[in-house]
Amino acid sequence: MSNIKIYAFADESDAFIDGQIDALKRNGLNGIEIRNVDGTNVSDITVHKAKEVKDKFDSNGLSVWSIGSPIGKINIESDDFVAHIEKFKHTLEISKVLNATNIRIFSFYIPEGRNPDIYENEVVERLGRLLEIAKPYGVDLCHENEKGIFGDISERCLKIHKALPELKAVFDPANFVQCGQNTISAWNELSSYVKYIHIKDSTLLGDIVPAGEGEGNVKLIAEKYIEFGGRHFTMEPHLVEFDGLKSLEREGEQSKVGKVVYKDAKTAFDYATATFKGLIGKD
Repeated sequence: MSNIKIYAFADESDAFIDGQIDALKRNGLNGIEIRNVDGTNVSDITVHKAKEVKDKFDSNGLSVWSIGSPIGKINIESDDFVAHIEKFKHTLEISKVLNATNIRIFSFYIPEGRNPDIYENEVVERLGRLLEIAKPYGVDLCHENEKGIFGDISERCLKIHKALPELKAVFDPANFVQCGQNTISAWNELSSYVKYIHIKDSTLLGDIVPAGEGEGNVKLIAEKYIEFGGRHFTMEPHLVEFDGLKSLEREGEQSKVGKVVYKDAKTAFDYATATFKGLIGKD
């Protein structure tokens, strides 16, 4: 298991980048999927700030695996896509400074009560534009299955990937569970597109729990992924209401953290990481 790489949304341990570096090092992780930097979303930090962050990671022997961007987390009807493209272009510049090889994206929130399938062509066209813009940067765009977006279930994720085979997938078991989908069937449909896996688990009631304690089949899917040749995981525990959690949610929604109460965010983060390492037999 020495070739397995585990990264993390370390903002779940500490809002500040120095604390995030400490969280990665004390848990023996390989690097970060960077999302919030000293209280600011990574897509909103300045290039100067990104250079400061890169220097800190370099000096600590850590890498930025992916940009955990909010790109694609806008309403497909009511939000300004042109302005969003400008935000995406800035995110690409940030990825270049941080030397990140991946950018996590989404496939747009669908208005409540509307049939997502009627937006398929527009979703594919928009994601195609993002892929075209990203080409000179040499990064992979990786679509995450998120509640409420077009690609929230594997059937629609598959439509996206078949139309845009260069688009990679981030597989999030908990999000599939919360959308009422069996994760094994989702994996069987999407495995050939998956670049990496978010380690987050959920019960059928929607409570976020440590990996292996929910209905996400995390252990089995991780084993299948490794057997398939996959090596990259990102910890995304969501076991406590950390700073910045609310900003990740769609308006009117709120993640349900599990019923276990942890001493603090650091304790929850460390426990989640140790639990997953134990699940896959990694020291």
